[in-house]
Formats: sequence, C-alpha cells, structure tokens
Amino acid sequence: MANFSLEDLKALRERLGTGMVDTKNALVEAEGDMDKAIEILRLKGAKGNAKRADRSTSEGLVAAAENGNTATIIELACETDFVAKGDKFVALADKVLAAVVAAGATSVEEGLAAPLEGTTVETFINDEAAILGEKIELRRLTSITAEHFAIYLHKTSQDLPPQVGVLVGYTGDDGETARAIAQHISFADPLYLSREDVPAAEVEKERHIVEEISRNEGKPEAQLSKIVEGRISAFIKQIALLEQEYSRDNKFKVAQVLDNAGITVTGFTRFKVGA
Repeated sequence: MANFSLEDLKALRERLGTGMVDTKNALVEAEGDMDKAIEILRLKGAKGNAKRADRSTSEGLVAAAENGNTATIIELACETDFVAKGDKFVALADKVLAAVVAAGATSVEEGLAAPLEGTTVETFINDEAAILGEKIELRRLTSITAEHFAIYLHKTSQDLPPQVGVLVGYTGDDGETARAIAQHISFADPLYLSREDVPAAEVEKERHIVEEISRNEGKPEAQLSKIVEGRISAFIKQIALLEQEYSRDNKFKVAQVLDNAGITVTGFTRFKVGA
C-alpha cells in the first residue's frame, strides 16, 4: 500500500513541475517522505544536467533592473522556446536577477556565486534545470553605473519573453528621450558610444579591407585615399552610437538628438538572446 495520497502526488508535481511517472516513482522510493522524494528527483535531474552539458542554449530571455546608481542586465539561456516562455523559467529569471542585483554582481562568475534561497545562484539554476529538463545557464551579466538609467526590453515575438534588452546610463532630465535612445540601440545595435571609443586596431583592419575592395573595384589611385576615408567614416557611423542616424528621424544624428534634449549618454549595454 502506498504511503502517499493522490493529493501528495499532485502537490509534488505542481511544486517541481516533474512528470507523473517520475514523481510517483520518487514517492514510492521515498516511502511517502516528500523531502526525500524531492531529493531523489533532483539527484535524477542532476544526472540529466551532466548529460545535457554539451547541448546548445540558443533560447531564453533578457531581464534588467536598477538599484541605486547601478543597473544590471542578464541573459538567462535555455534550449527551447517552449521552456523560455514558461512561467517557471520566467520566475527563475526574476529570482536570479534579484539575487545578482542584491549581491552587486558585475560578472557571470560573481552572479553564479551570489546567494539565493539558502544556496548559490549556480546551484539554484542547476536544480531548476533538473526540474525543467533542459540545460539552463546564466550566459551573460553586465552592470553599469550612472546618474540615471533607461531600460528597454523588446519582445521579438508576442508569445515569448523579452529577447533584446538595453541599458542606457545618462545624465540630464529627459527620461523620455533617453528611453527613445534605448529603443534606437535595440534596433541599430551600436558597438561603441563615440567615434573615439572605436579601437584604433579595428579601424586599421577596416581600412585595409576597404582599401583592398576599392583597388579591386578599379578606383583611380589619385582618389583612393578620399574614397577609403569616406568608407571608414561610413563604417564608424554604423558602429558608434553618437554617429548613427537617429532611427526615428534620419535627418539627425543621435548626438544631435541628445544635445537637443540636454542629456549625455555615459554608457550603454545591449543583449540579444543567442547573439
């Protein structure tokens, strides 16, 4: 005779999200002891985690929050969009974000070591991965400090959680324009803030490429230098935020929009799931 009821079976399944057969077998093995059954299920899930270690995690979500003069953004990754849009995965992301923000984590390593419900974020994620049956990982974590922040989270599909997230740190009082710039960043994907921030080595690499292209196109040698500089300028306009054409009105550069609003961007971060 079983040492547990159907209500016990239902309660454990709802608590862990595990399958009927696995849950029933764990309760039988544990002779109705709920805590022992949970341990059995998690140990079984941990073995599954080891088998899933080499699987790719191309789905997931981004989440962000600010705390005082610091804002943090994370990417929590999983294997399938089915799990990504589930309530349990979204709730896990909320807990992980709250834990890393509370710990002041500024890197994935610090985030995984942050305390969460009597254990670490890393162990908590692994336990939840065992329950959900997929590989889950805290793929990225970044924080920035600033006077003010604009946070923009974008859904690429209405049935999925946010897939693109942007943090913008700024000074000034025009929060509406700052948010619009965050939206611009989500679309335009700049890599650097200003022209001066683009590494010289990256510019020189591009210069070599466009010079070779220009020569292969048969451009006149006398005009080559001017043509190359023009293409370098276009390259920088693609990757430096302040040089980009503003997505809402391409008659203006982002720098002009910021100047008109009286705000200064001091830093930004953009995450896209799987990128």
